[in-house]
Amino acid sequence: MSPEFMTVAMFATLILAIALGHPLAYTLAAVATLFGLIDNGFNFVALFDMFANNAWGLMGVIDSYVLVAIPLFILMAQLLDRSKVSDSLFEALYVVLGGMKGGLGLAVVVVCTVFAATTGIIGASVVAMGLLATPALVKKGYQKELSAGIICAAGTLGILIPPSIMMVVFGGLTGMKETSVGNLFAGAILPGLVLSTLYFSYIIIRCRINPELGPPISKEEAGRYSLGQKVGMTLKSLVPPLGLILAVMGTILAGVATPTEAAGLGAAGAMILALFNKKLNWTVLKESSWATLKTTSMVMMLFVGGKFFSTVFLSMGGGDVVADLLIGSGMNRWLVLVIMMLIVFVMGMFIDWAAILLVTVPIFMPIALELDFNPLWFAMLICVNLQTSFLTPPFGYALFYFKGVAPPEYTMGHIYRGILPFVAIQMVAIGIIIMFPGLVTWLPKVFFGS
Repeated sequence: MSPEFMTVAMFATLILAIALGHPLAYTLAAVATLFGLIDNGFNFVALFDMFANNAWGLMGVIDSYVLVAIPLFILMAQLLDRSKVSDSLFEALYVVLGGMKGGLGLAVVVVCTVFAATTGIIGASVVAMGLLATPALVKKGYQKELSAGIICAAGTLGILIPPSIMMVVFGGLTGMKETSVGNLFAGAILPGLVLSTLYFSYIIIRCRINPELGPPISKEEAGRYSLGQKVGMTLKSLVPPLGLILAVMGTILAGVATPTEAAGLGAAGAMILALFNKKLNWTVLKESSWATLKTTSMVMMLFVGGKFFSTVFLSMGGGDVVADLLIGSGMNRWLVLVIMMLIVFVMGMFIDWAAILLVTVPIFMPIALELDFNPLWFAMLICVNLQTSFLTPPFGYALFYFKGVAPPEYTMGHIYRGILPFVAIQMVAIGIIIMFPGLVTWLPKVFFGS
């Protein structure tokens, strides 16, 4: 069979299997096995050797041990979630920003930005802010769509702002110096802050135009604390997570520690914060460890299934088919970039981010290099694009995380309508990164000279 037919058939089979509701990791591996056997003339031994070698190489990423950072960052996130670091920060910002129109929404964005810089787990951020902030937003009369959109969108910043598990996976996949985990972390800082600032600006503008969407807290409530007390509350709640951020990101950017070593330092720091907050006990350790084991196992199963899929796809010439279609067509390279971004965006509506990376990066990165795009800049476009996968229906995980903890009066209709402006904002952020590539490349040059 021709590579063109096999390419179309393989993707069509994958989409059909996902639509039927089969687990994604096993679906990727099963489709890879089926088409690998067809392509190899049903030579089971050759296919097993291919899979075994790829699985061994994948788990090694052998010289860098970069994948070891994944369970350590997950453990750090789980400990922080249970230490309630975000609670005191939100309570302080509730008083400091609550007197502004849309101020509670702004407080959510700030807390989520800080929380994103200490964890890379979307579920933890969305659930924590859903439980913490939603009652206050409801009580103060915030529009349901706006409050749902704020919590879902701001809660997904953790997948972009480092330390991000997605960056660790991306760096392990490419094995390129330009897209090392350290470079990706440095390159993601400014885009993450740009996106957070866009959310912040949108809430301010929207609530100034229509104050009923996000009314301020009462003057009596806002004036309950003096300026000094407000500053003290904010610093007391902000310094510990900022110290953890400095310990993790500072050591990586200063070249003192590798991402894996910094992840271990972060997990230890999260344990210390939980201890200071009097939340560290055997139950917290057991639950955090168990949640870390389950999440890490899920990520690694996706890793293995996705690696099998991409290996078979490339071995039967699928990568060349896609490259010839995009490059050989004579299209302008910027149009090719738009098509690749559109493919990632559409896949994000149906497939988990890890599987998208494992399927698309081995295909799209060589095309980007052929078109003379900066690999780090291109990687960041994909990562920002993949943040939308948590928000876009029908399978946006953040939407279901929020629905699971939101009051009964929040319907899926409220949530879907609420996230649409924030998905548009993410598209604007991608456009800004395209127009100003220095947002991605400047900090890596400053810290690593690359």
